[in-house]
Amino acid sequence: MSTQSAKAQTLTQLHAAPEVLRVVNVWDAISTKAVAELPETRAIATAGHSIAATYGYADGDIPLELTLDMIGRIVEAAGDLPVSADLDGGYGNSGETVRRAIGKGVVGANVEDRLRPLAEFVADVEAIVAAGEAEGVPFSLNARTDALVRGGGRPLEESIADAIERGRAYLAAGADVVFVPGVLDADTTRQLVAGIGERKISVIGLPGALTAREYEELGVARISYGPTTQRAALTAFQDLAIDLYADGVIPATVRELN
Repeated sequence: MSTQSAKAQTLTQLHAAPEVLRVVNVWDAISTKAVAELPETRAIATAGHSIAATYGYADGDIPLELTLDMIGRIVEAAGDLPVSADLDGGYGNSGETVRRAIGKGVVGANVEDRLRPLAEFVADVEAIVAAGEAEGVPFSLNARTDALVRGGGRPLEESIADAIERGRAYLAAGADVVFVPGVLDADTTRQLVAGIGERKISVIGLPGALTAREYEELGVARISYGPTTQRAALTAFQDLAIDLYADGVIPATVRELN
């Protein structure tokens, strides 16, 4: 078994484990190293929004070549840890995009449906799974449905039902887990887990969301933090700059990371 295949299997096992997988999203080599050094880190996940911001692009506007270049750097910095990449909407050809991402060393990805017709995104899931098989990697797809965050003004119950229908279809087509972004309360999470499956839901930790432990108790497989990790880092950086402009000094608590 190749090292990459072993990493892919590890990621799948982490999704299925009783303990919720927490992935602290990264956006470049040094942020990856900072997270990878922590003993609690089991896997690395990229944040597409943050990578785009690093290059000066709005979320979703960054060229695929730049995304893949940074993903490769992140994989190298991650060492033995499995890396799951945020590949937005698949860049127009999800199967080919995943094939190229696998070539950079990733073993999993988020790809979002953007509420495209169900059959259309199911075909994307099947193409992604086929790409992994062709490359000899049991690829771990975290298939994202925007049923809640793009539901518009429809009742929440309709959005939950849509997310469940889509989630089941994506799992049947070969996805490993289903990512349902949004600030999910306990009742919504409970309905999604009951409808899609225990340890088959991936969520995002946002202000106002439940704690990781609470999501774990509800049967969630994975929690990520998206672009908020970069925002927190930049907030700290800007606060430091404000202090330095006010005749401050670099705090002795700053750690050396390189």
